[in-house]
Amino acid sequence: ISQVLGNEIKFTVREPLGLRVWQFVSAVLFSGIAIMALAFPDQLYDAVFDGAQVTSKTPIRLYGGALLSISLIMWNALYTAEKVIIRWTLLTEACYFGVQFLVVTATLAETGLMSLGILLLLVSRLLFVAISIYYYYQVGRRPKKA
Repeated sequence: ISQVLGNEIKFTVREPLGLRVWQFVSAVLFSGIAIMALAFPDQLYDAVFDGAQVTSKTPIRLYGGALLSISLIMWNALYTAEKVIIRWTLLTEACYFGVQFLVVTATLAETGLMSLGILLLLVSRLLFVAISIYYYYQVGRRPKKA
């Protein structure tokens, strides 16, 4: 009856291997960076931009607040079985990491600052986009008929 009413929960939902692990890692990652941005904005900025001085802590703390909000969504998505919610959170992650990659790349083009921290950030963001998109499409696939 619930399926007729529009609830998408199936009796046997097949999840891609590693999906829940990825959701957990994402939730921890978002929460950890959010807490660091809120509590220690100088250290977060220094870790990424390798010694550059912070002119204002407010934007970094606002960034932390936004990440904390996204992390709450990620934690709640970890406990759901609805494919639509899981797919939206994966798409949110992919968009976030993609935008962050573009913003950091544009900042590099403007400032010319290059460090190992920035390179690791850029590579990790591309990897995270790829993983999120992979799971997004895997969760959306129709199950094979037996």
